[in-house]
This record gives sequence, structure tokens and C-alpha cells, in this order.
Amino acid sequence: MKLVRFLMKLSHETVTIELKNGTQVHGSIAGVDVSMNTHLRSVTLTLKNRDALHLDTLTVRGNNIRYFILPESLPLDTLLIDEGPPKRKPGREGNIGSLFFPGKFFVSRNYGFCYHTKTNDLVVRVVIDS
Repeated sequence: MKLVRFLMKLSHETVTIELKNGTQVHGSIAGVDVSMNTHLRSVTLTLKNRDALHLDTLTVRGNNIRYFILPESLPLDTLLIDEGPPKRKPGREGNIGSLFFPGKFFVSRNYGFCYHTKTNDLVVRVVIDS
């Protein structure tokens, strides 16, 4: 499981984030996006060698985060379960899925529409002109 996918599951958890510049941010996670940008509520922001600031909301850019400090009570065993690979969108290549054509149909720059199959270690490429 990717770290970002794990962090996306931490909505409504209270965490402490340490930034690369030494600042500590403590608050409740409202959400995490794919760039690891973290949106927090009820935030206490402690700049290095300064007094704490209290904020309603704060967004921390993902590349500024050094690490997350998670609460001890967090059920890691249930959160780390991987739901499997993400569903792929259909592209320009796909299985024909027919008894007569058990290979791949794709679009090639050099050959146009092509059908590719491998039978008895013989590669057959059929070019379909349109």
C-alpha cells in the first residue's frame, strides 16, 4: 500500500505533523490528497522557538512534511489492509476476448489497427487497413 493511500484513510484522526523547517502542527485531519497535501481542523501551530498559534483550519503542502506522528490508539492492522490495485481505465489496447481471436487488438503508429497473437511460438500480426 502506498503511503498516500494510507494517509487518505486517516480522516477525523488527531495527528501531529513535523515539517522540514522544524514547525510542528497538531490537529484533526479533514483530508489528504494524492500529493500528500494535508487539510487540518482545530490546529495548533508551533513554529520553531516561538509560541503556539491556534487556527480553525490549515492546509500543509505535502512536500513540506517531514513526518506524521500518529496516535497510539490508531488501529493500524485495519487501516493497512490493501483494497487491491486501482481499477484501470480502458485504453487503446484491450483483449478481444473471442474464441476466434484470442489475442490483443491495438492501435499502432506504424501499422494502423493491429491484431497480435502468439500461437505455438509463432507471432502473428494482422494489419487491418481502414
